[in-house]
Amino acid sequence: MGLLQAAVGAIGGTLADQWTDFYTVPTGLTPTAALFSAVPRGQNAGRGSNTKGSDGVITNGSKIVVPEGYGLVLMQDGAITGFAAEAGAYEWSSEEQDSQSIFAGDGIVSPLITTSWERFKFGGRPSAQQRAYFVTLKELPNNRFGTQSEIYWDDAYMNAQVGAITRGTYTMKIVDPILFVRAFVPAKYLEPGAVFDFTDIENDAASQLFNEVVGSLAPAFSMYTNDPSKGNRITKIQQDSVGFAQSLSAAVEQNYQWSSGRGLEIASTAIIAIEYDENTRELLRNVQRADALSGARGNSNLQASVASGFESAGENAGTGGIFGMGMAAGATGLGGLQQPVPGVGAQSTPAAPAAPAAAPAADDPMVKLAKFKQMLDAGLITQEDYDAAKAKALGL
Repeated sequence: MGLLQAAVGAIGGTLADQWTDFYTVPTGLTPTAALFSAVPRGQNAGRGSNTKGSDGVITNGSKIVVPEGYGLVLMQDGAITGFAAEAGAYEWSSEEQDSQSIFAGDGIVSPLITTSWERFKFGGRPSAQQRAYFVTLKELPNNRFGTQSEIYWDDAYMNAQVGAITRGTYTMKIVDPILFVRAFVPAKYLEPGAVFDFTDIENDAASQLFNEVVGSLAPAFSMYTNDPSKGNRITKIQQDSVGFAQSLSAAVEQNYQWSSGRGLEIASTAIIAIEYDENTRELLRNVQRADALSGARGNSNLQASVASGFESAGENAGTGGIFGMGMAAGATGLGGLQQPVPGVGAQSTPAAPAAPAAAPAADDPMVKLAKFKQMLDAGLITQEDYDAAKAKALGL
């Protein structure tokens, strides 16, 4: 009886496989689903549900609809046999006996007998396993990364090693679906109903990718901040999602061969936060302060500081205090109140050594008046201050 039941079941399954099906993506997928099997959606010509069709057999003449943003991978007996990257409707065709349809003019007696005999040998199952899978070709969002402690890298902007805790998200793309399926996807996801999702916490393969991204953050930061085309500015990373994504993608490719070995790449990033350690914050403040005191902005700051000093000296010591400040400015080379700028003025060509000359007497009225006139012309003292200092120098 058991043998008869197996025979009846085998022939019944063979007849049921002759119906032509429509396959497409399943419903209820998450935006981060990367790989999943095609599912049947009804029959041709309103014939009803093909409830007796064998799992793993796609009948010749079946239609597979590929939506925009997905690729179709065909597999038979565990091997990839075809791939379609363009959206549209495709018809399944196979030389396997299990896929040949009696409604396509292939006859009925020979296929029934041959297939039934093959199913006896394989426990009542088809001898050829056929699968159709969809691979997402769009960017896969919401892949998170973050560090629990500081990571360190050499920073060209600050000319030192810096450290920070960082977190953010990145989008990923499958750029080579065939390589992705062959080299990376675990076998348990190549079954009907299984969904490979990068954000699934139980997906060990996705967890491995997360660890590799975190392990690549330090070289990615270093690569970005030491790239002259990026301006060597760590503060630009949060504004340059594509530029940092390129650095991060290059780092994971160099360390783990994502693109060449797995068919994956990082498309874009979003840095949510960068929290520098205390030493880095202090260093950043010093570097920013040094930047503020360089060039034209530095000259303005310097002049404002000296002017404030003259004002304070005048309030505290009258014209004598102003005269002392003027002498100090002249002695330190700040008479012109201008920072040296590379390529401009005295630094562009070395000045010829001046002939030794006797220093003028400190109480020479002409020297005093020259200093006061210089400060007046620079706008550091008023005309009234100058007139008062002139009267005092000349003893009027």
